[in-house]
Amino acid sequence: MLDEARATTKQVARTFALACRLLPRDVRDDVYLLYLVFRTLDDLVDDGRPEAADRVSAVELWAAGEPVVTPETTILTDLERRHALPRDALADFCAGMREDLTGAVYETEEDVDRYCYRVAGTVGVVMAAVLGTDDFERARPAAAALGMAMQRTNILRDIDEDVANGRIYFARSTLDRFGSLEPGRREALLRDQIPRADALYDRGIAGIGELRRGRRAILAAANMYRELLRQLEVEGYGVRPGRAIVPRSRKLKIAARAAWRA
Repeated sequence: MLDEARATTKQVARTFALACRLLPRDVRDDVYLLYLVFRTLDDLVDDGRPEAADRVSAVELWAAGEPVVTPETTILTDLERRHALPRDALADFCAGMREDLTGAVYETEEDVDRYCYRVAGTVGVVMAAVLGTDDFERARPAAAALGMAMQRTNILRDIDEDVANGRIYFARSTLDRFGSLEPGRREALLRDQIPRADALYDRGIAGIGELRRGRRAILAAANMYRELLRQLEVEGYGVRPGRAIVPRSRKLKIAARAAWRA
């Protein structure tokens, strides 16, 4: 299972995989395993697999203290022997997966923030538990904010892909103000949304110092992901279709600067 976790991270999360190289060896494999849990559930849901709901339910039951055995709960049980996993965050992650399963519609920015917390802020919270903190409750809000920032970045990066799959992760109230999601007609929308993500990055990065381990890796991941926002700006705020992509060479420079700063 560890080999699968390592391979999955390297294959489908290239930016995160670069950052993971900066993690201390004694915790790196646990981070790979944790990522495999979140990624597997997310992929099952996104792909509409028939077993998706049951696998999400199993993690919900595990978080509630029920002895359910699936690949994901087996990993979580193993990780919990070494780390005090926040089960409430894992339950909240599953609630976010259920929003995707049901095709939830978001009316307000607060609704979008709740969704971003559930599907990504929770990942930051659990990651903080694995990396360790001196005061987990103090570290938790920043960890959640950083995950939410990355999810908002995903939403902005993947507009065309999501629309093609029948998914819209923007608030209806915001779309009513700024209009179309079509390439060349979404500049006003992106100019509104990018600062929201940047504000979350500011909050999240400010709390990285709370971590006992992995500060360099988390700062590198945050800065590399945040650079997608700058790429969207450089490319004209969604004037062309498709994903914004930060070249690997630039990511490596960003990671090196983050490692030095941390």
